[in-house]
Amino acid sequence: MAKVVIIGISGASGAPYSVRLLEYLSRVKEVEVHLIISRLGERTIEHETKYKVADVKKFADVCYDPSDVGATLASGSFRRQGMVVVPCSMKTLSALAHSYAENLIVRAGDVTLKERKPLIVVVRETPLNLGHLRNMVQLTEMGATILPPVPSFYHKPTALEHIVDHTAGRILDQLDIEHDLYIPWSGTAPAQKGTDVASDNYPSSRDKEV
Repeated sequence: MAKVVIIGISGASGAPYSVRLLEYLSRVKEVEVHLIISRLGERTIEHETKYKVADVKKFADVCYDPSDVGATLASGSFRRQGMVVVPCSMKTLSALAHSYAENLIVRAGDVTLKERKPLIVVVRETPLNLGHLRNMVQLTEMGATILPPVPSFYHKPTALEHIVDHTAGRILDQLDIEHDLYIPWSGTAPAQKGTDVASDNYPSSRDKEV
């Protein structure tokens, strides 16, 4: 039986993260993707990526109007593996933290929490004010996972896509979905002489069939 994953895209900067996650999941046979893109999320996709919104929607199995709070996934009877909001604006974060279901992204997130399923929130803002931090604490206390797209460098990224892949992989880790988007941390042992660490860490994963 397929794992059902809901992905919500809000209007924060960071559209490449959501597009890459969708692109990867579209090739994973055992995952069924349900997608909600806010109006501002659509704008950001076309501003920050090479994709048109229609092309991004093709990566999903089912797409929803963000204003349709009566959609099937707005109910707890809709079975889900979990939900990701990527990127998550501070407006959407605040709505989730206060159960203010003004659109389908927030309603689906609220239902995911009440059904005790994983809700991964990829917040995108810097610097953070006290209101942002308090909302993150409150949402964490409610059961969500706050996962900022913080770049790591232990895997020796040599291109922007490697940094994006790492965050997408960390999201998939939270959903217990196997992937090959990055090489897991293996300690600080020095590389053997003659080994190209950077190229070894990225064995053309974007061209690899899942």
